[in-house]
Amino acid sequence: MDSSAISGFVDKLWDEQIVPQLVDYIRIPNKSPMFDADWVKHGYMDQAVALMENWAGKQPIPGMKLEVVRLEGRTPLIFIEIPGQGDDCVLLYGHLDKQPEMTGWDEHLGPWKPVIEGDKLYGRGGADDGYAIFGSLAAIMALQAQNIPHSRCVVMIEACEESGSYDLPYYVDHLADRIGKPSLIVCLDSGCGNYDQMWLTTSLRGMTGGNLTVKVLDEGVHSGDASGVVPSSFRILRQVLSRLEDENTGVIKPKELHAEIPAQRVEQAKLSAGVLGDDIYSKFPLLDGMQPVSTDLTELVLNRTWRPALSITGIGGLPALDSAGNVLRPFTAVKVSLRLPPTANAVKSGEFLKQLLEADPPYGSTVTFNLEKAGSGWDAPALAPWLEQSVDEASRTFYGPPAAYMGEGGSIPFMGMLGEKFPGAQFLITGVLGPHSNAHGPNEFLHIPTGKRVTACVAKVVSDHFVASGKGLTMGVAATDAHSHRGGDGCCE
Repeated sequence: MDSSAISGFVDKLWDEQIVPQLVDYIRIPNKSPMFDADWVKHGYMDQAVALMENWAGKQPIPGMKLEVVRLEGRTPLIFIEIPGQGDDCVLLYGHLDKQPEMTGWDEHLGPWKPVIEGDKLYGRGGADDGYAIFGSLAAIMALQAQNIPHSRCVVMIEACEESGSYDLPYYVDHLADRIGKPSLIVCLDSGCGNYDQMWLTTSLRGMTGGNLTVKVLDEGVHSGDASGVVPSSFRILRQVLSRLEDENTGVIKPKELHAEIPAQRVEQAKLSAGVLGDDIYSKFPLLDGMQPVSTDLTELVLNRTWRPALSITGIGGLPALDSAGNVLRPFTAVKVSLRLPPTANAVKSGEFLKQLLEADPPYGSTVTFNLEKAGSGWDAPALAPWLEQSVDEASRTFYGPPAAYMGEGGSIPFMGMLGEKFPGAQFLITGVLGPHSNAHGPNEFLHIPTGKRVTACVAKVVSDHFVASGKGLTMGVAATDAHSHRGGDGCCE
């Protein structure tokens, strides 16, 4: 492999085609179905699919089969088959649906307003993870430009990942014969601890959540008349949430929602803390004087990657401040987002959460918790020696420093599904979501040079996979745990 030629090919394709395509993609408000119930009527998802389909269909990839698969009543899926040599298969995954707008964008930026400043492309969805289809095909084309052999490749781009990937299992079953049995799964929807080296994800937290509503009245009444007699729905809500979370520490109280942290992951967290230092929390836009929940950096790493955590991401029943009168309101509702340990069963956790919150409602109030989603996390299998060597060489070649490893606090539901379906497969989970990239929040951006380097690294790994498959090394794991002597959860050599 001529690494300079790979970089040159990838850089040119990104500059001339991929970045302009991502600019157009960012303009499309194709929010995930959970955030746009009328997504079919609005047609934005179809616009995003058409943009990617049209670009992919024009690429000079011999024998490529491209199809937009549409199962009745479900979000569409882009399915691409690229012939290769040998009997093995590589599956490359991404998604095209987006999170909602969120407030707080800088005045000159916006979720559907692409802006390029220096090396950054601002706007919703470019890094999470609209670039995946472009990066996947660019990596394959970079190999083909040098006549470097690769295994058969399957590219799957779904449209409901941000809603929990509830449609994806149906597509995996529907396309099972065409997918085959991949021995390498590549996912470009993850993060990176910095923009200086290639990062592999060792674990992902799961997630469950929904809408919690506390109702006390049929209609609002004068607060001076009712307060002290009628319990406040907000106070009851606080009381109910305290069953779940210690409001002073943020610790999730029920042991049923925790999982044992493997000793290896604890050791990796210690190494992570030593390598990343204050960057573990300083990457976030904290206010001046604001402190993280702990001064123990190792605990912060474990909190982020292996412990359950509660976020309240939305609220209902409260008027805006400028229209709030002296009224004891009839109800208060919040959207509950509970991150779960990688090895926790999300369905069972969701059922437990519903029972916990709805049981014995204070004062006889009406407390309802409507589950919206439940996606289990994922703990990576040990890297096969060929893959460990490949990613390290890829990082040194296209970045300079060696590869690094980390757990992620977010969720990619498809990884757990694939881990169960293809237990012998190796995983390359990586991405471009680094410090301050702020996926799901305001001022989200894609770091363009990292997108290019990740693409080049994927090309290297796909090439090495073909070599390893010819030696029978791609399936299963050698006795030596590849992570046992490497930094994990954010650390590197």
